[in-house]
Amino acid sequence: MSRDEEWVKLSSEILTCSGCRLSESRSRAVPGEGSLTARLVLIGEAPGKSEDEAGRPFVGAAGKLLNQLLEVNGIKRGEVFITNVVKCRPPSNRDPLDDEVMSCAPFTNRIIQLIQPSIITTLGNHSGRYVFEVLGGGRWHGVTRMRGKTYVFKILGRNVTVIPTYHPAAALYNPGPRAGLEEDFKLIASKYREVLQSEVKVSGRRRTLLDYLR
Repeated sequence: MSRDEEWVKLSSEILTCSGCRLSESRSRAVPGEGSLTARLVLIGEAPGKSEDEAGRPFVGAAGKLLNQLLEVNGIKRGEVFITNVVKCRPPSNRDPLDDEVMSCAPFTNRIIQLIQPSIITTLGNHSGRYVFEVLGGGRWHGVTRMRGKTYVFKILGRNVTVIPTYHPAAALYNPGPRAGLEEDFKLIASKYREVLQSEVKVSGRRRTLLDYLR
């Protein structure tokens, strides 16, 4: 099965999922979108009202800010992959509950396994806690303490650089998180460029007998 075919199957399962209470109140599930060969995956918390209506992640006010942060740092939205730790909108935009995050975890894990990113950026506390503690086996001390740095974890069998930052929604009307978010995206873009440059060097060098024996 090709990667595209796997994504069609996975997204279809998400769209019809009834695994937790969030399926009872959603309009549409939001599997995620972007490049299936993305080197950078961004994981948010949950769809909001606009996302629930459109079936796409980050299309409301927070999504516009996310698009700006990507664009100003030279990253096209279409070259990354964006999803959330829960794929259905919690009622009244409340925070997702732990059991809802874990109910959606198999989908989140399958997305990561399908794309095999080099970098994961977590947006907000819920996605940070899930990636650090559940996938990475680390300790999560809140986004304010953890942001601004890079971490490397073995996630689903691969070494992945994790860069936590605020959720864009927290920065819409608060200058503190906004400044931190802008600073963090410079770091994200820098690490992203390093990954792309290293892959170009590997693909461009002359292959040796050792390459074929690996």
